Parts: sequence; structure tokens; C-alpha cells
Amino acid sequence: IERQVIFVDLALAQIAALGGSLALVFGFGMDSAHSYWMSLGFTVAGAAIFSFTRLKKQKIPQEAVIGIVYAVSAALLVMVLSRSGEGDEHIRQALIGNVLLVRSEEVVKIFLIYSAVGLFHFFCREKFLLISQRPEEAFKRGMNVKLWDFLFYASFGIVVTSSVKIAGVLLVFSFLVVPAA
Repeated sequence: IERQVIFVDLALAQIAALGGSLALVFGFGMDSAHSYWMSLGFTVAGAAIFSFTRLKKQKIPQEAVIGIVYAVSAALLVMVLSRSGEGDEHIRQALIGNVLLVRSEEVVKIFLIYSAVGLFHFFCREKFLLISQRPEEAFKRGMNVKLWDFLFYASFGIVVTSSVKIAGVLLVFSFLVVPAA
């Protein structure tokens, strides 16, 4: 909310779902390691797009870029899953997840991932706060804002990618934005 990129988690979650869906079309299961790494790779690419489209003087609002990426990812998700016999079911899974059938190993894995990202954000909080609250000052100080944006979005994307399979795009967005708002 502070960064004025409210829907970035929704876009990153949609990108992660797209990556997992491509893995499915290539013959890997939705619960496979290939699917996770493909989702994460797509999410990191999305983080790079968002970090490189933030400029000192914005001609197009960052939220517009995020919305475009979300819409394109959603359209591609539908197109990709139309190639799968179970496409409709996988679209539903991508949107709403399956919280009731989470295994205890998955909960431990998520806990470890969230803890690592939380520690990373704790140690980098001053830089993240500066580029979020006072980006002009960060540029004046000569900070590599694009790099710090990328690290912010990529770490955020790791959490989102890990969550989408369990909770789905919509619930991930709700839990990340609604409490902060």
C-alpha cells in the first residue's frame, strides 16, 4: 500500500499460476518440483519487469503496468490450460487453491520459506522503506533503486509463488492486501 502497487501480489500470483500451468502442459504434475520452479522462474521474471518499469519520472503509473501484466498473464493462463484435458479444473485450482488438503510437510516448507523471506526483509527494511516511502531521496543518494525493487518484488514473489498452490490467487491477494488496508 505504501508503494502504491496494491495489485502487485495479484499480478505475481497470476504469473506464478501461469508458470505452473505451463509445467502441466509440458507433462509435469501441478504438485511437482518442476511446476514449483517454473512458477518461481516466471515470478522472478515478473519481478524484473516490475523493477525495470519503475522510473524516476513515471509516464505510465506503475499500477497500470501491473494491471497489464495481470491481464496478459490471466489470458495466457486460459490459453495454456485450454491445451489440457483438465484445464477448467486447473483454472479453478489456480484461482481458489485447496487449503483443506494441505499436508504437514507443505506447512513446514511454507514456514521455512516465509521465515527466510521475513528475515531478509527485516535486515533490508531500511532500504525497502526508503525506496517505498521516499523514492526521490533514494535516487538522490545514488541507490540502485531498480536492484532494490527487484529484490523486494522477487522476495515477495517467492512468498506468493509458495502460497498460490495452496490458497489460490484470490485468497493470497486477500490475505496480503486486506489486512494492510
